[in-house]
Amino acid sequence: MDLHIQNIQQTTSSGRSVLSQSYQRLTPDPKIISESNRKDQGEIHPNTSLFRLSHLQSLNLTFNYFYSSQLSFPSVGLMWKENSWKKFLQNATVLAELILDGVNMTFSSMRSLNLSTSLVNLSLKYTGVQENLKTDILCLPKLKHLWLSDNSLEQFPNLSCSAASLTMLDLSRNMLEGTIPASFSNFTHITFLDLSNNLLNGTIPTWCLSLPFLQELDLSENQFTGHIPSISSQSLKSLYLCYNKLHGNIPQSVFTLVNLTHLCLSSNNFNGLHNYTIFTNAPLLERLYLSSVGLTEFPKLLGKIPILIELDLSNNKLNGTMPKWLHEMGSLQFLSLSHNLLTTPINQFSRNYNLNILDISFNLLTGDMSSSICNASNLQVLILSHNKLTGVIPPCLANLWGLYILDLQRNKLNGTLPNNFSMNSELAYFNVNDNQLEGPLPKSLSNCTQLEILNLGNNQIEDKFPHWLQTLPMLTVLVLRSNKLYGPIDDLETQYEFSSIVIFDISSNYFNGPIPKTYIQNFKAMKNVISYEGDELYIGITYMPYNGSQRGTIGYVTVTTKAISMTLKQIPKNFVTIDLSQNKFQGQIPYVIGELHALRGLNFSHNRLSGLIPKSIGYLTNLESMDLSSNMFTGRIPTELTNLNYLEVLNLSNNQLVGEIPQGKQFATFSNDSYLGNSGLCGFPLSMSCNNTEQKPPSSPSLLGEERFGFGWEPVVIGYGCGMIFGIGLRLLYYRKT
Repeated sequence: MDLHIQNIQQTTSSGRSVLSQSYQRLTPDPKIISESNRKDQGEIHPNTSLFRLSHLQSLNLTFNYFYSSQLSFPSVGLMWKENSWKKFLQNATVLAELILDGVNMTFSSMRSLNLSTSLVNLSLKYTGVQENLKTDILCLPKLKHLWLSDNSLEQFPNLSCSAASLTMLDLSRNMLEGTIPASFSNFTHITFLDLSNNLLNGTIPTWCLSLPFLQELDLSENQFTGHIPSISSQSLKSLYLCYNKLHGNIPQSVFTLVNLTHLCLSSNNFNGLHNYTIFTNAPLLERLYLSSVGLTEFPKLLGKIPILIELDLSNNKLNGTMPKWLHEMGSLQFLSLSHNLLTTPINQFSRNYNLNILDISFNLLTGDMSSSICNASNLQVLILSHNKLTGVIPPCLANLWGLYILDLQRNKLNGTLPNNFSMNSELAYFNVNDNQLEGPLPKSLSNCTQLEILNLGNNQIEDKFPHWLQTLPMLTVLVLRSNKLYGPIDDLETQYEFSSIVIFDISSNYFNGPIPKTYIQNFKAMKNVISYEGDELYIGITYMPYNGSQRGTIGYVTVTTKAISMTLKQIPKNFVTIDLSQNKFQGQIPYVIGELHALRGLNFSHNRLSGLIPKSIGYLTNLESMDLSSNMFTGRIPTELTNLNYLEVLNLSNNQLVGEIPQGKQFATFSNDSYLGNSGLCGFPLSMSCNNTEQKPPSSPSLLGEERFGFGWEPVVIGYGCGMIFGIGLRLLYYRKT
């Protein structure tokens, strides 16, 4: 691979390019990098052709450029050390643009940058320069654009040398504390200033909203307090003050900015609007976020907002019906009115034809769902949960080709589920939990091949187990709890067989027959223990960024774990659970249950299961909660269960277990309640001492493993002398026959 170089004049025998003075821009190629002794890093050495490009004007080594190369970045980190760094800057005398996002610069002095007096654009995002910037002063008199986000900076860099030239400054996503330095008021030509996602506090300086050329200001996600000062920067196009601790009334001067395109004031401690008449003229406004600002009534618009795309008025105290102007906004694509007190009929939104995302959850909506909602044919996300809606689910929703989130949980909907889900359905999240739906499950749901979360729990659905759902390759969460589902679950083999499932909840139904062994064997996602970090921690369907900088993620599910029923607003990916409780399952627990190493919760309680508790459960070392109560299990509690070091809740009550309770580790933490209703058990924590007397276990054999042996009892000591000899003789006679 060679450097991707424009205006190549000739190439040497080594493959290195010789450039003419007309060369303008260079983008990187991994041949710049020579592997160091460490496998996870690549170092730029001073003997590469990069250091002979004396007419280089622009260099971009950002890690994004490497993803498609033969080397996999950023797992193979690009490092620039001091010697080669300084040599490069000495030679690059006309360098105007330097973009090093993601390059390891922890061993490179920032003071050396001052050798490059021609720099205009400098980007050092995610480069680890925080320590060097504490001591090194950047003095770049021509610098206009400086990007230093994601560096864990704890103090502001000294930029006094560039105050007269700087037009764009990004210090977002760092750890800056204290107030905004007064020296920043000298940035008289600044047009873009981003200090978001830091720990800044105090009041917002008046000069900050008075800079004459300022167009974009982002102070969101800090800890600013006090009032918003009066705004005189009429050049402002984008103003983000959301997610702070600002209070008082929102000043009217905010709504007189005629060039405004983006305004985010969400999640502060405002008292609402000083005057509910806003925006006499906002012809360019595209995004308006006023969530959690204390609104008690809808703002009144004196002028038109012809191109408004996103509007968020959620988490306020809006009540009654919505204003006429809202339904006349044909440009709206995103509308969130969740967590208010609205009673608006749902059919009124049918006139917002361009809506992509509509969220009116957690309100007081009543009445039927009208099919006119489908007039908004571009709907991708429809969230109407936690209301009082009645009637049937409009069948047309199943045919909206772009709809991928449909959340109707916690309403009073009745009738049957739509039976016309189309072959091209994009549906990924479907939640109708806690309604009054009845009838059979529609087989057309198997057409929704993108489906990841399906929650049909707490209804009156009456059908056999929907085995055809196992053909959905991406199905991760299946909740069918608390319905009227019945019959055995057949062991049917298909291509996928729930291979992606991590939550399988069919509790509180009328299923019977044996636990389906084939399903357990094919729960592939439950077999591998994976550590998740950052954005990967939760299962959920994410939809477009909104509320300024927050993404919308949905993933509600109600589960019973550790003897507690809880609603998870976000589902941890490592929350792997099986709940078959409150059914009529019979027979034994399949031994293959021990292969589900990622399992955290296991609930087989209140069934008719029998036989021995399989020793293989001892392999479930991530298990935190296990409930096998109210069954007919016999025999001893396997000592292998003491391997479950994370087990917090154990319930084996109301069975026919016998013998001494295993001791040690987590078993030392369980109370009597874990073992009640097993008259043959003894030992701690029960008051009944075992006294070295063996209890008589049942004779029913286990199907697999060591329990398959078949001889389910042991000789009982009934006396001394010839009585003992007689007992031993019987045992020897048995072994000879077998």
